[in-house]
Amino acid sequence: MFSNIGWSEMVILLVAALVILGPERLPGAVRWTTRSLRQARDYASGATQQLQQELGPEFEELRKPLADLNELRQMSPRSMVTKHLLNGDDSIFRNLEDAVPDKKDLLGTASGMPGYSMPELDKPLDRNERPPIDTDAT
Repeated sequence: MFSNIGWSEMVILLVAALVILGPERLPGAVRWTTRSLRQARDYASGATQQLQQELGPEFEELRKPLADLNELRQMSPRSMVTKHLLNGDDSIFRNLEDAVPDKKDLLGTASGMPGYSMPELDKPLDRNERPPIDTDAT
């Protein structure tokens, strides 16, 4: 529920609550908040159980399209091709990854010439600044 709130935000909320409520009322407010959250969670799980009891086997039929939709959301183009065209066999992709050299290897050798390294730029060009001209290359 609070997975996107970090520790710094929690500390800020705690300090704000301490300033607003004061040290006397803060423990009671924390108890009330936890009790309310627990009660809301119990209501939600109870509603799910009640719906499951009333619908019976039809409840699973309702959950299946939602599970399929969730599976589609998590698919990448690679996993989709692997699942539907290659029947789950991704050995083709692994062989391609092994055949393609890493970026580190490519940066050290340009166009297959060992010993040639890519020139490093000192800084990006400023606005309206002309790039340096290499007279040997022109």
